[in-house]
Amino acid sequence: MPVQGAHGHARGGGYLGYTVYGAARRADRLQELADRGIRPLAMDVTDDDSMRAGVDRITAETGRIDVLVNNAGYGSYGALEDVPLDEARYQFEVNVFGALRLAQLVLPHMRTQHSGTVVNVTSMGGKIYTPLGGWYHGTKFALEALSDCLRLEAKPFGIDVVVIEPGGIATEWGAIAADKLENSSGDGPYAAQAAAVASSLRSEANARRNSPPTVIADAIAKAVTARRPKTRYATGFGARPLIALRRILPDRAFDTLIARAVGLPR
Repeated sequence: MPVQGAHGHARGGGYLGYTVYGAARRADRLQELADRGIRPLAMDVTDDDSMRAGVDRITAETGRIDVLVNNAGYGSYGALEDVPLDEARYQFEVNVFGALRLAQLVLPHMRTQHSGTVVNVTSMGGKIYTPLGGWYHGTKFALEALSDCLRLEAKPFGIDVVVIEPGGIATEWGAIAADKLENSSGDGPYAAQAAAVASSLRSEANARRNSPPTVIADAIAKAVTARRPKTRYATGFGARPLIALRRILPDRAFDTLIARAVGLPR
């Protein structure tokens, strides 16, 4: 669950002239990034002490924070009726509250500098919906709304707030979501729906169409280097057309489109 903190003092070094910190619960998995000059940082976005310690370390070592990229998140799929509320709450802790808590911790530094950019990675799933993904979509819809509010609040202090809305990306996300879906709803009244959605999440055809993670990195780079960044960057397989269709189609028509796309039984 990486969260990147960066400062823009070291021009000519790092990435795009920034010193970059890569944060994860298991910092040992960041060794490859460390070999490329990124500074590993152990952090759990559900642990306030670790978030405070991470921000304190960055400011102690660099004197400032110019960019926060909130990218921690996972997909916990299952019928709304089936998913235990403890799991639903944990998904909100990771996908929403962790991101906003880090924003709370870095905003005082950015206000003092009268500059900075907060980048929240949501999903096209923050604009569209799929069956058995309710709790996940709820977190992404929430992060979209909170980002909009934060953008207005932070603007007078010279701080930009940007949303990145990935579509299908070639990562382990789909397989993990499918596993959680089958654990939650693989048996019982939603079993037929779960089988269809899990198959769609694991589909090799979809996997071949998914975009490489670099498209997200490129969108973030574009946002943090723009003099006046867009408020949103939709990128990756399916993101732009599906978001556009959600705006255009009536609810029931979009319901039918999504049901057919994931192969729901009629």
